Amino acid sequence: MMRSLISFILLIGLGASCYNSSITHSWKSPKVKPKTYEKIIVVALENINDHELKEKMENHLVNDFLENNVKAVSAVKLYGPKYFDGLNESAAINKIKNDSIDAILTIVLLSKKKEKNYHNNYIRYQPYNYYNQHFWGYYSNMYDRIYEPGYYTENTEYFWESNLYDVGTKELIYSVQTKSFNPSNWNTLAHEYGKIIFEDLQKNNLF
Repeated sequence: MMRSLISFILLIGLGASCYNSSITHSWKSPKVKPKTYEKIIVVALENINDHELKEKMENHLVNDFLENNVKAVSAVKLYGPKYFDGLNESAAINKIKNDSIDAILTIVLLSKKKEKNYHNNYIRYQPYNYYNQHFWGYYSNMYDRIYEPGYYTENTEYFWESNLYDVGTKELIYSVQTKSFNPSNWNTLAHEYGKIIFEDLQKNNLF
């Protein structure tokens, strides 16, 4: 019973803390030179069905730009949740240009994977000790360890992509793919994502 309780407590702790985001791949156009952009718009694409997550992803990236003296704005805040509905490319680009925006950073959720894993409480070998000296001590100790049930854990991985486009040339100048493992909540996910993306943009000398 005590072993099961300890396993359960450890499982809760792992579920709460086992989280990280990392870049799996990034690319920069060889034609690009460092440039000062007047204003960047952050656009979370429509496959992020959760409106709250969509807004948080945009806002956290915008805040990371602003904290580093790069002017940026969230598409949701500027235009509302259905910002480009019914527009063609020309109308959408003109709409953006009219607000003095010269770069677009997109966020798209490429995929979300869930895995359920069973963890068996396997028998650990211990050197000869006192409980081996008597049958009942050995029997009861091993019985508890053999028949103690395992437990399930569920892991969730999010795979993201962000692209940076120059509004003037309409060309892709930067692309990055990331993986987020077991986020504890949307705020944590959005905050971590914003930080690693901005750091990679700086590393690639895009600002």
